Amino acid sequence: MIMKKYPYQQPFPKTDPAIRLLAEQAFSRAAGAPHAEGNSVRILKDAHENYPAWIEAMQSARQSIHFENYIISDDEVGRRFADVMIARAIDGVRVRVVYDWLGSLGKSSRGYWRRLREAGVEVRCFNPPRLYQPFGWLNRDHRKMIAVDGRIGFVTGLCVGSAWEGDPGRSIEPWRDTGIMITGPALADIEHAFDDVWATMGPPLPSEEVPDRSAIHPTGDVTLRVVASAPYTTGLFRLDQLIASMARESLWLTDAYFVSVPPYVQALAAAARDGVDVRLLVPGTTDIPFLRAVSRAGYQPLLEAGVRIFEWNGQMLHAKTAVTDGRWARIGSTNLNISSWLGNYELDVAVEDALFARSMEEMYLEDLSRSTEIVLGRHRTACPVSRRTRIMHSMQVRPRGSMSRAGIGVMRMGNVVGAAISNRRTLEPAEAKLMFGASVFLLALAVTAVCWPQWLAVPFAVVSTWVAVTLLLRALNILIQHRKHRTHYGFRTGEPPDCRGDR
Repeated sequence: MIMKKYPYQQPFPKTDPAIRLLAEQAFSRAAGAPHAEGNSVRILKDAHENYPAWIEAMQSARQSIHFENYIISDDEVGRRFADVMIARAIDGVRVRVVYDWLGSLGKSSRGYWRRLREAGVEVRCFNPPRLYQPFGWLNRDHRKMIAVDGRIGFVTGLCVGSAWEGDPGRSIEPWRDTGIMITGPALADIEHAFDDVWATMGPPLPSEEVPDRSAIHPTGDVTLRVVASAPYTTGLFRLDQLIASMARESLWLTDAYFVSVPPYVQALAAAARDGVDVRLLVPGTTDIPFLRAVSRAGYQPLLEAGVRIFEWNGQMLHAKTAVTDGRWARIGSTNLNISSWLGNYELDVAVEDALFARSMEEMYLEDLSRSTEIVLGRHRTACPVSRRTRIMHSMQVRPRGSMSRAGIGVMRMGNVVGAAISNRRTLEPAEAKLMFGASVFLLALAVTAVCWPQWLAVPFAVVSTWVAVTLLLRALNILIQHRKHRTHYGFRTGEPPDCRGDR
């Protein structure tokens, strides 16, 4: 398998050991992930490098395949992967698959999953709707990973679907995306991350199938950390903040669904004002049209601080990467927005290696050559350098996005409305469109409440009843389980246990 090489050009600058130790401690505590040494890594660009590598690794499996992805489509690409997993399962390999219910909604069929299960593949669906969890759907499994035999793994931004391969016959380009292939002791951390999600839907993996780092021999000299984020842990958010604060020369970011939040915007702006070369590459054409306006609403404070922003000229930019100071890089599934940082299961790899980081920089510069820079216009509003490019973007085919990504826009609109009402910060001209949309929605809601009150009262009553019954049932279940627990240990409610122990 031939992969494109990105040459290393400059020597790795020496760092004071004390500073290095302090940085290592800060990274480990912020991300909640210790570093792993002795690994070998390879950058995989787009589907034409990722998919063949995935399939080759799975075809070589002798013990286990662990496959976790937000979207697994029932199309030509998805069936290609299904055929490989079915063949390995028939040969006795333990094949386990996790897909996200919301991510794959409308993209895969029951027949697709039934075919896998009938062949012996263990399939679990993450977080389908449940009556007793009315808002449980907000947390998603957005990870994209594969682990084979505890010896080779992939962490990536790619889902499984034909959009990533494109359609040359219809002049539709493949989606731009990036992944990483890993061998070495870090595979233990990837396997543990899979087990953590697997256990949320049923029995965990057998302990003997989750390897320790010590059981995996070194394969190279690359140091990295696997950052496995879970809802409300904000591990990668803390790490991203820390990297923005520690960057000294450059911080180059690529993100598919950028929605600015004040703490991170302030960190990027502060770095740019200190002379750091901060660049942000985002899609020019997105699968969620509304999100483009939401993303652009946050451009102005970044541009004013000196951050350079570029929009991709191709079909869709779906990568989530970062590279800093030619020595640190990140690849994975986490987008720069609250939904990824706070609400999802995400998986990223932070690599601390000069050769790898320089390769990422080379690839980043290649992407910028196909992008349009955004600058401040006459009225201090963000606008592309070329209007012709903007018109071409608007003519691109835009696939449908998912509800979870669209929810990012709702959160951004809520942030703008809250700021306008409370007057807690200065609003930007680009945010006027969001305020206009919010005002139209609220006026429509007010007219509905006056003219047709039952249209609001009935849904409100249904949702309130649903939430109330859910809380009541969960409270009763907690009390019942607590009573069973106390009875099992031989004491009744109201009588404290004997803590003196046997004498």
